[in-house]
Amino acid sequence: MKSSIEPIVGRYVNVTVGNARQRIYFEEAGQGRPVVCLHTAGADTRQWRSVLNDEAFTRSHRFIAFDMPWHGKSLPPEGFETEEYLLSTETYMETVLAFCRAAGLEKPLLAGCSMGGRIALQLAALHPESFSGFIAIEASDFQPAWYDIDWFHRPDAHGGEMGAALVSANIAPQAPDAERWTTLWMFMQSGPGVFRGDLSFYTSDDSLVGRLASIDTRRTPVHIMCGEYDLTCTPEDAQRTAAAIKGSTLAIMKDLGHFPMSENPTAFRAYFKEALEMVTRVPARLMDA
Repeated sequence: MKSSIEPIVGRYVNVTVGNARQRIYFEEAGQGRPVVCLHTAGADTRQWRSVLNDEAFTRSHRFIAFDMPWHGKSLPPEGFETEEYLLSTETYMETVLAFCRAAGLEKPLLAGCSMGGRIALQLAALHPESFSGFIAIEASDFQPAWYDIDWFHRPDAHGGEMGAALVSANIAPQAPDAERWTTLWMFMQSGPGVFRGDLSFYTSDDSLVGRLASIDTRRTPVHIMCGEYDLTCTPEDAQRTAAAIKGSTLAIMKDLGHFPMSENPTAFRAYFKEALEMVTRVPARLMDA
């Protein structure tokens, strides 16, 4: 009889980011090549639960998904009640790098979605030596806000429900109802001001635009994925970004939106399998180097 206990194991690791000590929660499953998975704005690692539970994936890869500080089971730093949470590119990169060091990960693959995909591209440009490849999901060079982020942190509105209402339009109509609502539930649970602080990073940082051409895919391959129903990072945005990164590859995913790994894991699976193959394949030009 197959065990009803899932193989996912959760743990904590302590890191220092800037001058703040952070206790970061992470989940992992599998063995083999390490893959660090980054969640979207306003959510947490539960978005990756289907990948971590996939026996075919975990036979050859060790998946590690962590909650960014202020998200999920990663508490805010001490004294958070006196500060405004606004995520920056520098803090985000430092957090990812600090986590990988503390977890003892040597040149893992990095897979991130939405803001996680954006920071994956930043790391591909600025810290490629720390990773062996990048899977940037629902990621583009720059995405200006088409909404007022201040609505997500007001005393007269429920920020979590406001966030869920906004992102509901970014889920493809083909998504199963159960997966649609579990995806939205993560946003409903978001801490006060956290989604707003994430979106501040995602919609105000245009520093990546001038860095794309510096990404060397001969050493660290980059594979970009975008759902055809994504209205935040549209297929056109993804295509523009991929065209600016010489040697990158691109997949436009049918019947999927902005949260493919959680909104429709079954439809996402084949695309993610292909992505892992794309970024682990050794180019012939490197074998001859």
